[in-house]
Amino acid sequence: MTFFAVHRNGRPATADDLAPLAFAGHAHFTAMQVRDGRVRGLDLHLRRLHDASLTLFGQALPDEQVRSYLRAALESGPADVSLTATVSSPVGEFTAEAAPGLDVLVRTGPAASPPEGPLTLMPVEHERFLPEVKHVGEVAKTHLLRRAKARGFDDAVFTDRRGRLSEATIWNLAFLDGDTVVWPSADVLAGVTMGIVRRQLDGLGVNQQVREVTLADVAGFAGAVVLNSWTPGVPVSRIDTVELPGSSTLAGMLHDAYAAESPTAL
Repeated sequence: MTFFAVHRNGRPATADDLAPLAFAGHAHFTAMQVRDGRVRGLDLHLRRLHDASLTLFGQALPDEQVRSYLRAALESGPADVSLTATVSSPVGEFTAEAAPGLDVLVRTGPAASPPEGPLTLMPVEHERFLPEVKHVGEVAKTHLLRRAKARGFDDAVFTDRRGRLSEATIWNLAFLDGDTVVWPSADVLAGVTMGIVRRQLDGLGVNQQVREVTLADVAGFAGAVVLNSWTPGVPVSRIDTVELPGSSTLAGMLHDAYAAESPTAL
């Protein structure tokens, strides 16, 4: 039998543990794919949790304490899982007073399989609140995904009030300009997989740029991809009405870069 876990602070969660979280909206998380008990970019996941905790709560747990909670959730389960770690405050939300201590909810589930693609993306003007934090208050992501699906697209891609492309619903976005990987310059959540790929591309000597990208610029690119914790790159075949036939080349580059990152045991 396959066992998955829901733990609070390193121990199996009870109904009393979970009940206050049912409608909690003041929390942040990171999501990762664990394979053979190991994960790529563990340092980036821990940094994300640390920095977001300081932003939301003014305090953060030691990395080794967080790692112990992750390990505890993996002990009785399969070696390959999806894992989400969510950090919240015991005092909950709708209070001006902070309290010492933080809670960590760790949930494991079946290993994720990304869509094969290629994907079509519908542009939507949208800017996330606190875009640098992977927080749980994200109703717009599902709402805009479903709106895009209803209009014949696979997903939505965001533009900000200045007309710059930023990110997609649960994805970072990258483009290929000649032999250069272009990352949009806008207020986005810097994904862990994006961080892995960027440092490995540097090591491989691949040119990278961060620059503003608008819808008018898309036709000048050789390809585009989306990436997240599921995958280092799914090809994008179209953004709005602009076709991007060369996206598989960029996806291959990012997959190679991701594979160059050594996984770390939790």
